[in-house]
Amino acid sequence: MIIPAIDLIGGNVVRLKQGDFSQVTNFDIDAIAQLSRYQQAGSQQLHLVDLDGAKDPSKRQLDAIATIVANVKAPIQVGGGIRTEAEVEALLSLGVNRVVIGSLAVSQPQLVGGWLERYGRERFTIALDVRLDNDGTPQVLTHGWQQGSGKKMSDAIDPLLAAGMSHVLCTDVDRDGMMFGPNFDLYDRLQQQFPMLKWQASGGIHQLDDLAKLKQLNVSGVIIGKALLAGTFTIEEALACWQNA
Repeated sequence: MIIPAIDLIGGNVVRLKQGDFSQVTNFDIDAIAQLSRYQQAGSQQLHLVDLDGAKDPSKRQLDAIATIVANVKAPIQVGGGIRTEAEVEALLSLGVNRVVIGSLAVSQPQLVGGWLERYGRERFTIALDVRLDNDGTPQVLTHGWQQGSGKKMSDAIDPLLAAGMSHVLCTDVDRDGMMFGPNFDLYDRLQQQFPMLKWQASGGIHQLDDLAKLKQLNVSGVIIGKALLAGTFTIEEALACWQNA
């Protein structure tokens, strides 16, 4: 599945380079119009990141998210520093189809596992951001990629599997926003190690061939942000490539 993505700051569409708020690219486009275009082209899942909420939960863009969800027909998963059950409930009440949980799933897996059991595993996507160490082992990062968690992927995944985790978004942070290709070896390894999970690949997509290769690795979905916004290829081309791969 192709999952188009946009990031929001102050209701405006932006992209960060490797998660760095000092390296922001602004796009002069309307969020609802852009997501609606993706939906009308055939996208069955959309991805939205609330960067204001990621920095400060008190500034979460709930009004903007509510307006987007109300005006875009395709399901939307929303993330951005979700820290409390109240935030989960608020987003679900707006009609968000899945809440994306990142750092909290790594630091407090029992808490997040309880949410999976309470609300249902289909209501969550667990986001695991990784950087490869010198041995090529993916190490999980937290807090907007600024801190190492001291955990390998298996350390972060195992406690959540017992709670029924299904959807996992994995980003190789060294590839994000760089557009020199995703880490195919990483996703191949993860898919083979955890075939029961529905993997969403994110980071580095820069050509249509990337999508075909990822589908051959049996990932469930591919998050595409910058490549679509920058016009590297169109959503129609991406969807056709995925379907025909």
